[in-house]
Amino acid sequence: MTTTRPPEDPGGRWTDRLLAEGSDPDPRFSLANERTFLAWIRTALALIAGGIGLALAGDLVQPALRNGLAVGFAATGALVAAFAFRRWLRTERALRRAETLPPPALAPIMAYGLATAAIVLLVALLATR
Repeated sequence: MTTTRPPEDPGGRWTDRLLAEGSDPDPRFSLANERTFLAWIRTALALIAGGIGLALAGDLVQPALRNGLAVGFAATGALVAAFAFRRWLRTERALRRAETLPPPALAPIMAYGLATAAIVLLVALLATR
């Protein structure tokens, strides 16, 4: 592992500030962190696509519930994308500082939120049949 030199302007780009901290971790850990980030981004895209699909579902679900769920899925996708970067950055900092990795705070929220949304959608579908 090598220690990087601090940038000339510590208030510069976020990448310069990140690289100025600690030392370079094993590349395998940084690449694994990047793969996790990309998995969260794929999840965000799937949520946004699910919102679009619900919005276009026609008479499958009542309009008010359909629109509410569509907005909820799309907004959740946007939040997941934002939190994915935050998690990547916090994990990369911890790796560079040789600190304990931050817990995945978004995972239980996503799991319980998606389970709740799926149950609401299932009840709505069964109620209309």
